[in-house]
Amino acid sequence: MGIRLGCIADDFTGATDLANNLVRAGMRVVQLIDVPPSGTGREVDADAVVIALKSRTVPAADAVEVSLRALSWLRSLGAEQVYFKYCSTFDSTPAGNIGPVTEALMDALGTDFTIATPAFPDNGRTVFKGHLFVGDVLLGESGMRHHPLTPMTDSNLVSVLGAQTTRAVGLIDHAVVADGAEAIRARIGALREDGCGMAVVDAVSNDDLVRLGAAVRGLPLVTAGSGLAIGLPANWGFKPSRAAAQLPPPGGHRAIVSGSVSVATNGQVLQYLGGGQPAYSVDPLRVAAGEDVVGQALAFAESHLDDGPVLVHSTESPDTVRTVQGRLGAAEAGELVELTLARIARGLVGQGVRRLVVAGGETSGAVVRELGVTALRIGPQIDPGVPWCAAALPDGDTLHITLKSGNFGGPDFFTDAFAVLDEETS
Repeated sequence: MGIRLGCIADDFTGATDLANNLVRAGMRVVQLIDVPPSGTGREVDADAVVIALKSRTVPAADAVEVSLRALSWLRSLGAEQVYFKYCSTFDSTPAGNIGPVTEALMDALGTDFTIATPAFPDNGRTVFKGHLFVGDVLLGESGMRHHPLTPMTDSNLVSVLGAQTTRAVGLIDHAVVADGAEAIRARIGALREDGCGMAVVDAVSNDDLVRLGAAVRGLPLVTAGSGLAIGLPANWGFKPSRAAAQLPPPGGHRAIVSGSVSVATNGQVLQYLGGGQPAYSVDPLRVAAGEDVVGQALAFAESHLDDGPVLVHSTESPDTVRTVQGRLGAAEAGELVELTLARIARGLVGQGVRRLVVAGGETSGAVVRELGVTALRIGPQIDPGVPWCAAALPDGDTLHITLKSGNFGGPDFFTDAFAVLDEETS
């Protein structure tokens, strides 16, 4: 029997976010880093497979190409439904990448309709009348309007998605969703007759996502944030099971690597620094000037790892980020920081770190690649959308790692993360 659900995530933290929700709903999940070679995978023993890509901010054509390769691999495993996962803040630009990837997947699957909803109420992401809210504010008024790569200034997702696609985009509003799965299916039928190929779906509660999950059972493709994952496993008879999230006991030193510039992570870094814990700040301008920042960071960490978690971060205010980008270029500054933090993470693991928190989607992708991690086992949830994972290092040792989206987690996330790991694996 093939896998039930094949998932394509456009970044690494988003992949673990999705896998976490599927595991909590009772599915056995394997998360893979990048697309495996063609012809492999028959040995995968899972109900769902999540392929983590780094495609959110690459050129749209590149995102389409790698997503189609992921689709081909998942179909070779017999995936009954495909799930394209993007961020709960719908991170994209007028050129993509959500729209172009969705259309390419629809064409490859031969389907004329799919849905789109980044809603994740547990993390304060809700959609009402087609507009995305982050907490109590519209997306365009949230901290996402300052994002250095995908600034989100339009909260109307019908408008945002419509600008990225050739297909007409409709809306399935909250009144329809509240009426249940049959009403949603009827609305899908009406939209199809009107020539719509996609529909943004309202969701303000988990109950809405459960109703939507039941309604899209027959669609070859669904696109969403991670929230919809709570409503899909029941279509195959799965029920929540804590046993699915068990990990081996942790050991080794603890460290945090943060490259996110989101409002949430900025707050988490400031909260951590306020506790007087050891921290090293990576300055991109010093890296660009040729200083051995990696060596300096690792020397600092080596002298503090025995005392508790060490934080290495490049998290700065939006004004500081814009200054650095102005001097180095936005893409160049981002890649420079990611590569530097990834090398530091590899050095930390070499120093005996076996419990590692990574903040930021782009940073997470760079770190797991630098470490040679190819697969993750999903463990207990720290905060909504953020689980601990276990990865086999190339030398066979086990690394406990969490890949946190920049926008996720409470103010004390860094300290809470280690407490959860110790409690859930004791």
